[in-house]
Amino acid sequence: MRVTYLLRRLGLLLLVLWTAATLNFLLPRLSPRNPVRERMMQQLATGGYLQDKFDEYIKAWEQKFGLDQPVWKQYLNYLADYARLDLGQSFAYFPRQVMGLIGEALPWTIGLVGMSLVIAFTLGTLLGALIAWPRSPTFLKYLLAPLMMISSVPFYLVGLILIYFLAFQAKILPLGGAQDPGVVPRLSLSYIGQIVSHSILPALSMILASLGGWALGMRGMMVTVQGEDYMILAKAKGLNRLRLFFTYGIRNALLPQVTGLALSLGYVASGSVLVETIFGYPGVGGLLSQAIRQFDYPTIYGIVFIVILGIGIATLLLDLLYPLLDPRIRYGES
Repeated sequence: MRVTYLLRRLGLLLLVLWTAATLNFLLPRLSPRNPVRERMMQQLATGGYLQDKFDEYIKAWEQKFGLDQPVWKQYLNYLADYARLDLGQSFAYFPRQVMGLIGEALPWTIGLVGMSLVIAFTLGTLLGALIAWPRSPTFLKYLLAPLMMISSVPFYLVGLILIYFLAFQAKILPLGGAQDPGVVPRLSLSYIGQIVSHSILPALSMILASLGGWALGMRGMMVTVQGEDYMILAKAKGLNRLRLFFTYGIRNALLPQVTGLALSLGYVASGSVLVETIFGYPGVGGLLSQAIRQFDYPTIYGIVFIVILGIGIATLLLDLLYPLLDPRIRYGES
């Protein structure tokens, strides 16, 4: 039954990816705007092409990208390419492959957004559980109002505040970028130190902005768990406080948090667009921002598809992880 369930989930994942790829193909074609013409007009405005050769360039580029073919043939070629994770060539960085651009930016985003998300999740979950626990120190109860206030502030606004105070005024941390200008990447402690120092501000802005949401969600679940029968029975048996807190409290309240974490990890592939743009960070979010400004449609579609793929895989892994977190969950059993 478990194998059948896994196959069913894999089939559902493939169906979601096919639907996403199809919508990714159809929606841009509902617009009357021609992506190649938009890109050429932008370069023409900067003096990159001559007006009398404009139509010739349009035809050549449409032929190069297969846009002169019937729509059904474009769709079949598109599905065949996406099945091989061939996301096409970038308009802005032609003849660079979109997958290559994403591959270069993805490690920066995973390092920044992924680590920030895990740190915020861990700290927020533990803090929310402690706030809701009756035997916690009293001063933790006063953190509830600040956490509610912080949770309503967007990432980029926190980033701007941190830039002003820590980078502009105090000059403790660099203003932006992933490394100092002109530095050649190399495996050394000094270069690693530069990467870490440049990532502190954007990471701190995301951690502070999302910490409150994780803490408030966990607090609500912990309050609910404390009224359950198994918790009352465990207290009546005289189990020690640490076992009550971690085994009976946090473990049972953690499932909704893990669901949110899995969905958030799926979005790591897109990065935090505004944060990466503000700090000039070379991640997927910054790449997406540049692609939007430069009418680089293949890069935009490729990033959207990778995000959907990440969410689908994260959801599949979450389904497989649930029985390990809660033994009461058994797929395929009555």
